[in-house]
Amino acid sequence: MTYSIKIKPRSEREAMIAKRLEASDEFGETIYEFRSGSHTPKVISLPIDVPVYRMENCRTFSAQQTEIARQGREKDFFEKGQELTSAQQAQHNILAKLANQGTDSVTPIISVLQEDGQRESILITSTGTVVNGNRRLSAIRELLSRKDGSVDERFTHVRCSVLPSDVTRDEIDDIEADLQARPQTKLDYDWIGDARLIRRQVGKNRSTKQVADRLRRSKLDIENVLQALDEADLYLSEWIDKPGEYDLVQEGQQIFGDIPKAIAKKDANLQNASRAIAWSIYENRERVSGRVYRLNSAFGKLAPKVLEILEDQLELPSNHDAKDDDEDFAIDIDSNESTEDYTAIIEALRDETAKDEAVSTLIDACETAIELAKGQQNDEAALKALAQINSRITSIDVSMAGSKTLPAMLKQIESIRNGLNKIEAVIVERKNKATSGHENEE
Repeated sequence: MTYSIKIKPRSEREAMIAKRLEASDEFGETIYEFRSGSHTPKVISLPIDVPVYRMENCRTFSAQQTEIARQGREKDFFEKGQELTSAQQAQHNILAKLANQGTDSVTPIISVLQEDGQRESILITSTGTVVNGNRRLSAIRELLSRKDGSVDERFTHVRCSVLPSDVTRDEIDDIEADLQARPQTKLDYDWIGDARLIRRQVGKNRSTKQVADRLRRSKLDIENVLQALDEADLYLSEWIDKPGEYDLVQEGQQIFGDIPKAIAKKDANLQNASRAIAWSIYENRERVSGRVYRLNSAFGKLAPKVLEILEDQLELPSNHDAKDDDEDFAIDIDSNESTEDYTAIIEALRDETAKDEAVSTLIDACETAIELAKGQQNDEAALKALAQINSRITSIDVSMAGSKTLPAMLKQIESIRNGLNKIEAVIVERKNKATSGHENEE
């Protein structure tokens, strides 16, 4: 990135824009749903260094929060940095990265501009703050200087549509929301930015239904996005102690969106434990074979079984909460699950010294619980599970195991042997009954 930000004083920007507006007879794209009607702004040309980036741009919210967290900046660094060179430069760097991003179907905006030049005007306020077109402005600024050091004259000025001088902050927010709601082929907001935009709209005392209508989406979709953001915030602050580092949850929209539904009817203890399962799965998603989504039931309806297996495998104490006599006749019609303290399991999954083993055991427990559940519908599930266990056992090499682990391994072997003896007894009994039944038929 080569462009260096130099902010012109606000009064100078405002005077220049007002003078050029007065002389302009060109009009830009009409803005609909503006002040109970529509507005068609005038278009002017400004030197490339005049406009300033809008700090409240939801498209950059995630990257801003990550910048604040990682660089140790003040929490209001961007919020109060609208007229500060340092914040504008940081915002430019964020936007320039976005301008270079594309997808299989969307060409990076910087490539489009380099090929075609500026075709659409950007939208600004009367003071030069960019409401729509922040990425395009950053790309144009980056393209101003060619690799050989010469200036590309196409990008010395930028065409701007100008909003009325009395436009309010709320109106600007609504314009951003309306633009995001349009069907388009442009690069979408990341899901955190989308959720931030929704949260800001709801924060204006609008119902989720009103926000959904404005964004042309369903009420359920709006609610799910907000719940997913709440879960992501919890994960960042409570589980990995990195609040605000939203780039760490960019891949987790689905799992964070699924957590609220998965834990909805559980008691508080099981909710906490289910979150620990989900968060551990997400944090270690590269260790899960196949799609992480297939383990969703492990923190949903199968969570009690996963926790039971995990508790046994990690040899943790079982702690069922004692209930007062007064509660003997209390009935929870929403849940049939008993209240249990899962603190030991949660701590094991968070303990950095033993976390690796605990997570491996958790993933195995998830797989086992899912296979057991399938066994109710699949008569070959038990055979497949035994085959998987056999494969794992035969691949174990204990020759390099640490001396301190030997007693624990013997305990595991004893537990496995006892479990296999029970399974064998059931199989033999069923086989004998089947054989006896055939003999009687003869």
